[in-house]
Amino acid sequence: MSQEPDTPDTSDTSLRERLIDAGVELVLTEGTAALGLREIARRAGVSHGAPRRYFPTHHSLLSAIARRGFADLGARVAATTERTTTEEATAPRARLDALARTYVGYALERRGMFELMFRHDLLDSEKNAPRGGGSGARLRESTLPMFGLFTGLVAHCRADEGTPPDVAAAALWANLHGIAQLWTSESLPLALGSPAPEILDRLVTAALDAHLGPVNP
Repeated sequence: MSQEPDTPDTSDTSLRERLIDAGVELVLTEGTAALGLREIARRAGVSHGAPRRYFPTHHSLLSAIARRGFADLGARVAATTERTTTEEATAPRARLDALARTYVGYALERRGMFELMFRHDLLDSEKNAPRGGGSGARLRESTLPMFGLFTGLVAHCRADEGTPPDVAAAALWANLHGIAQLWTSESLPLALGSPAPEILDRLVTAALDAHLGPVNP
């Protein structure tokens, strides 16, 4: 692939987006280990020094790539929420079930991106953010709307008031996240003796049952 010279007439916005696009494609096809600056620049067709013009650090470019993932996951969660909310007969438990499967499904479908999104050691978190920048903290907050949905639905599903809904929702989220990671790493299919989708389906159901307890009518 030929490299474009870093000339002033090159659109900063379009080149910046091309670098992010190249990173998204790379993480989806080859995983987080492939996200080097030189390889991203090569995929985008620019010189290896070009990314520094738009992203002051490697972490800031990785954060921009991860932000695409958070936006994608957020859109899927919103679509699931809209679909289940408009169905009047959908109980809170069924809505939470749909959200759980959307989350785990995203992790399996976009494995490399899902890993990057929660690798805050690679992103612009507090320790890596440039001085004066707060983008890392905001990036971490990208999952808060989803967590709020989980918490509200958990509150409607649990009869036991001993555990606060946000704590129960956090435990459920951690369980689902762990299932997703252990499934994509093939640890759970190995332990359970099968990679069949119905096994994964049962795991998600078991997690919901374990954390929700009796369901409110």
